[in-house]
Amino acid sequence: MTNEEILQLLYDETLVGNAPAVKDGVNEGLEQDLEPEKMLYDALIPSLEEVGARFERGDYFVPEMLIAARAMQGALDILRPLLAEGDTQQVGTFLMGTVKGDVHDIGKNLCNIMLEGAGFTVIDLGVNVPPEKFVQQIEERNPDVVGFSAFLTTTMPMFKANINALEKAGIRDRVIVMVGGAPVTQEYADAVGADGYSADASSAVKKAKELIERKRQQVAA
Repeated sequence: MTNEEILQLLYDETLVGNAPAVKDGVNEGLEQDLEPEKMLYDALIPSLEEVGARFERGDYFVPEMLIAARAMQGALDILRPLLAEGDTQQVGTFLMGTVKGDVHDIGKNLCNIMLEGAGFTVIDLGVNVPPEKFVQQIEERNPDVVGFSAFLTTTMPMFKANINALEKAGIRDRVIVMVGGAPVTQEYADAVGADGYSADASSAVKKAKELIERKRQQVAA
């Protein structure tokens, strides 16, 4: 297979969530000296972005999205060590968790995969994460960004509780706070005092990069 054919295969098979074919494609690409970055940026991430677009249009549903993300995850497991040793720009550290009272993690997991693919180090605290755990992990790990995810309208008030906990611990200014999840809006994010909001995984990556860049420029100034 030519490099172009391998990239096309990776795109197509990620789109339909065929994990074994994606793994084989990545391994074949590596045998042919296809750069890990090229596979990631020219095939895998665009495919996952298309999955997101189909989901938004109502052509795909959660199960399709999940199996595509799992196929991507399998590819990342192989590529991650290679990307780490290459000169892929390390963008920053992103601490992520679904807020207390909420056990939904599909959106969060998709964000994690996209963020990792884009060069972030992701620390995933899982679901049902209480404010004190976010505080403790921020103090220990010193991330650039913390992401609060909520899928239920009933758990969205935890964003404010978490931000209050960060203020009380004196670490609110140390970290960029991003929020997201199905019921969340930009207006709500502004109301609770978050630094950023994103509606989906691909825009989360863009927004996180933008906020980190802005913060670094302020520090430099």
